[in-house]
Parts: sequence; structure tokens; C-alpha cells
Amino acid sequence: MADYSNELVGTSPAIESLRKLVDKIGRSPTRTVLIYGETGTGKGLVARMIHQVSSRAARDFVDINCAALPASLLESELFGHEKGAFTGAVDRKLGLVEAANQGTVFLDEIREMDLTLQAKLLTLLDTQQFRRVGAVKPVKVDVRFIAATNKVLLSEVTSGRFREDLYYRLQVVAVNLPALRNRGDDVLTLARHFIARFNRSYGRAVRGLAPETEDILQRYAWPGNVRELENLLERIFILEDENEILPRHLPDRILRSVAGTKDQPAQPVATDPTDYHAATEAFQRGLIGQAMSTAGGNPQEAARLLGLSRHALRHQMIKLGLLKA
Repeated sequence: MADYSNELVGTSPAIESLRKLVDKIGRSPTRTVLIYGETGTGKGLVARMIHQVSSRAARDFVDINCAALPASLLESELFGHEKGAFTGAVDRKLGLVEAANQGTVFLDEIREMDLTLQAKLLTLLDTQQFRRVGAVKPVKVDVRFIAATNKVLLSEVTSGRFREDLYYRLQVVAVNLPALRNRGDDVLTLARHFIARFNRSYGRAVRGLAPETEDILQRYAWPGNVRELENLLERIFILEDENEILPRHLPDRILRSVAGTKDQPAQPVATDPTDYHAATEAFQRGLIGQAMSTAGGNPQEAARLLGLSRHALRHQMIKLGLLKA
């Protein structure tokens, strides 16, 4: 069995706290976990780590991307179907949930699940039972569900795109993954980790990063997070021959992004500089969005982070059009 804990690289306080949280959740009996994180932060890796330290580790870990299939096919993949349930169903098929009995099901991009299927998932979470498509009798299973999203689910609930009851059912235990830009020197630690890996897989002897390259990587915002860094370094291994990674090996978009940023204050959100109210509202939306993301969509925790009462935060979100009255 692969040891996925070795892939959670870093020594920042955020990562050290995450390791402890993953271990605590994995060893608990909880059947639902919700992972929040930007694209590329490692939600799938953390889900596998939770499974690996759990009592379910010897059983299957089933990974399902809810955005990869239309609702009708996703339901069949999850729950299976009986022979003759629909055109083309020539045999009974066991679903992935049934295959993962006593193990773990990872529902990536849970926000993309159809509302009707969300209702069926809620029933499964509450009863640990489901029906195959076209079946009459339910099937009972013992499964832990780990869901993941890069969306603020509470906003999706407000907009009607996600069921409120399912949100609160999944939100029992939430894990918030830090963005790479908030992990300090972990950028360089991860870079060295990937360089060592690619040296082995490509039969190379790249010494590492030039000091100027290190400076650029630390100043870059990494919108694609750890995955972006990994892909960048592999691209350099494929295309470049030097034994040290130099600034000229980096894409122009990264060089342009960090150009002139050293020792300069952060710039405000791009907007019409003459429109004070628009600029202020844009700034407030950004603050609230960041707080909600950090709080895993929990409005009470977001209000605490912002130094507001929950009522005041709700009023402000309605005012800014982030929440319906």
C-alpha cells in the first residue's frame, strides 16, 4: 500500500496542523468529511490520507469525480443498476458505493452533483442504504464518504445550486486546505521534493534552483497551487538540459507576474480608480470571500475571523449581493 503521508510535503504551521487534523479525523468513526481547497491544493491526496490512517484502510478507496459524468450516468456509476433498468442494461451492475463497502468513497467536485442525485446521496448518508437503478429492495452498506469542493458551498446553497440539508450533513467535519501562497517556505521545500522525484524518474542530476529562481518562486502567487508547481518543474525537466533551474527556464507569465512586485505594497482590486464606492465594495467582497473560504463556508466562523457578529456579516453579504435577503 502506498504511503500517501509522504506526499504531504512541507513544514509550515498550516501543514503541521493539517497532518494532525487528518490523523484525528481518519481515526475517528465519523462517516462524513468535507474538504475545502482551491484547485491544486491536494484534496484527493488528503482524502487518501484520511482513508489510510482509518480502520477502513484495508478496504477499497473509490475516487469519483462528480463533474466527469452526466447525472444519469453518475447515478448508475454510484449505485449500480438492475438488468433491464434502462436501454442497454443487459446485466446487473454493482455500483461504486457497493464496491466500497467497509471502505471509503471520495466524491470530488461535489458541487457539480445534480440536485436530484444530491437528494439520493442524502438518503444514503442518513440511512446507509440505497437502491440500485431499477431495483425495489434497498442495499445496506457501511461506507465513509469524503466530499471535496473548491466552491464556497454556503453560497451555492443560497443560490439554489446545492441542497441545504446535504450541506449541513456533509459539514459535520470540515478540512480547509491552505493555498500554496500562504505556506511560506513550503514553496521551496516542495520544489526540492519534486526535483528529487524527477531526477529519479528522468535519470537526471539537476542540482536544484538558482538563488534568483528561488526568489521568483517565492514571490509568485501560484493560482494553480501545488499542482501548478509540480507541472512547471516537470515541464522544465522535459524541455531544458541545464543542471540548475534558472529564471530563463520559467514561463513568461510567471516572470511578468512577479516583475516589479519586490518591496512594493499589494495593489487593490482592479476597478475604476475614480469610483470610490465600487472599489470599497470590491475590497469588502474579497475580504468576505476569503473569510468564508478559510472558515469552510461556516458563517459564524467567518464572522469571527472578520471581527463581526453573524448578524452583521449576513447584513453586509446581502448588501453586497453575496446573499439573498
